Amino acid sequence: MHLDFHLWRFDWSDGPASMGADVADLALRAEAIGVRTLSCMDHFFQMEAAAPAEDPMLEGYTTLAFLAGRTTTLRFRLLVGGVTYRHPGILAKTVTTLDVLSGGRAEFGIGAAWYDREHHGLGVPFPSLTERFERLEETVQIVTQMWEPGAEPYEGTHYQLAETLCVPAPVSSPRPRIMIGGGGERKTLRMVAQYADACNLMGSPAEVAHKLDVLRDHCTRVDRDPNEIEVTVLFRPPTTEADAVLELAGEFAAIGVSTLITPAMGPNPADHLESTFGPIIDQLAAIEATPLA
Repeated sequence: MHLDFHLWRFDWSDGPASMGADVADLALRAEAIGVRTLSCMDHFFQMEAAAPAEDPMLEGYTTLAFLAGRTTTLRFRLLVGGVTYRHPGILAKTVTTLDVLSGGRAEFGIGAAWYDREHHGLGVPFPSLTERFERLEETVQIVTQMWEPGAEPYEGTHYQLAETLCVPAPVSSPRPRIMIGGGGERKTLRMVAQYADACNLMGSPAEVAHKLDVLRDHCTRVDRDPNEIEVTVLFRPPTTEADAVLELAGEFAAIGVSTLITPAMGPNPADHLESTFGPIIDQLAAIEATPLA
């Protein structure tokens, strides 16, 4: 089982003057204990459901690029990018640039976007949910096409590209991995089955198991092996006690989860990460996920 780390808050840092050093230190310590991938949120205001919107928030791709330059093995993605925030052609170039300059350590996380306050606050158009899902599917198609040889045009309902030219090509082979975030059973998981290399789910083992049943059904409809899709879950154990953490990890593995994504917790997230997961990282790695089919 893989352990990934999600950097969703910056209020633990001493402030803007030291934030670069603080975030770099966290990433280096995560890399040192064996964390595979570090993700950031794609938000410009903090989520009101979690903390005041006025809490510090850094732009995601800039943060990932900065950390890629300070690390050597850690992988990077947004969890997950909002489809409304960047034109898909420019987004493909952004992810490609991160992948090339990091030596093939970028992944592509994308979702339908939802935070209306930051859209309205920053003047970003916020179309209907139906349109956002249409744009999500077109964006995945465009980015995938840009990572293939050639520069054929793309003609969609919402996006038209005369040339899907992307040079240099990504270092990752055959392309950066695609994660589609969210557990929507009718649209999101259908797109996961059709396009994604990974999904990201939330909830208890029982709740995630239900989502995976839905994903299996979608995979059957599109003739896709569900075992080609990495299953990740947001993982916030109710205790830091090692046996309890491992037991819960085992429950997720038993239903097909292969990656735990633990969020930044406490007044010093690096200390929490090291003390909770450092001593058991080898035991986590030894846990094997049950095949999805």
